Amino acid sequence: DSNQGACTNSCRWRYQVHEATDDDAGDLIPVKPMDLASDTQGPAVQLQVLLQEEGRPGEYLPAFEDEFGTYIMNSRDLRAVQHVSRFCEMGISSLKIEGRTKSHYYVARTAQVYRRAIDDATSGRPFDMGMMEELDMLANRGYTEGFYRRHPPAEYQSYEQGSQSGNRQRFVGEVLDASDEWLTIAVKNHFEVGDSMELMTPGGNRAFELTELEDEAGGTLSVAPGSGHVVRIRRPVEIPEEDLPHCLLVRR
Repeated sequence: DSNQGACTNSCRWRYQVHEATDDDAGDLIPVKPMDLASDTQGPAVQLQVLLQEEGRPGEYLPAFEDEFGTYIMNSRDLRAVQHVSRFCEMGISSLKIEGRTKSHYYVARTAQVYRRAIDDATSGRPFDMGMMEELDMLANRGYTEGFYRRHPPAEYQSYEQGSQSGNRQRFVGEVLDASDEWLTIAVKNHFEVGDSMELMTPGGNRAFELTELEDEAGGTLSVAPGSGHVVRIRRPVEIPEEDLPHCLLVRR
């Protein structure tokens, strides 16, 4: 099952690394296989390397390194929300969002954006560029359109970093309970009084400034320090009872 790690994408293939050298024509040719577990070359040693995939013996793929590292399978994240209208015109009836290695906050935010894009497309409304900005705020490795349109190679690969970029928004809590005046929050990340916040609910999102924070006993707090704590915040909006188990708190 491809959703349980059995897909056939190139990141799951078995590779062997070969040290390489230049031949008389200037082409890279393999010299010997490398044992990466026992290889002791320091960072100052600039090796030329070829990769050979198990199912393609004799076919060698060059891999290069610079001051940032190597770029094997370092693709940017795929973003296609700007093409949803065209997908609808083509008759595509469903879209799959990758969530296997993502947080439920990432999945919730992304699903909200694509749901809105689908609703706009099917209602004939023009594409809202603000949806691109909403996805920019999630942790990402930079975005690409993949093969939906042709771009130079730099648009597919991240050549300056091999990890996620710092996200401008942060998932900081889940709503556990609600009274007429307060929301009880299971804290996931640091936030504090004065922060610009957003409450995500199935019925829509509400931005607000955090002005009051309490512990479970009603004592005044200025900071929710992080995961493992339970706090209360002033309720910014009415929430239907059936939505309460699905509300997320975000620091903007």
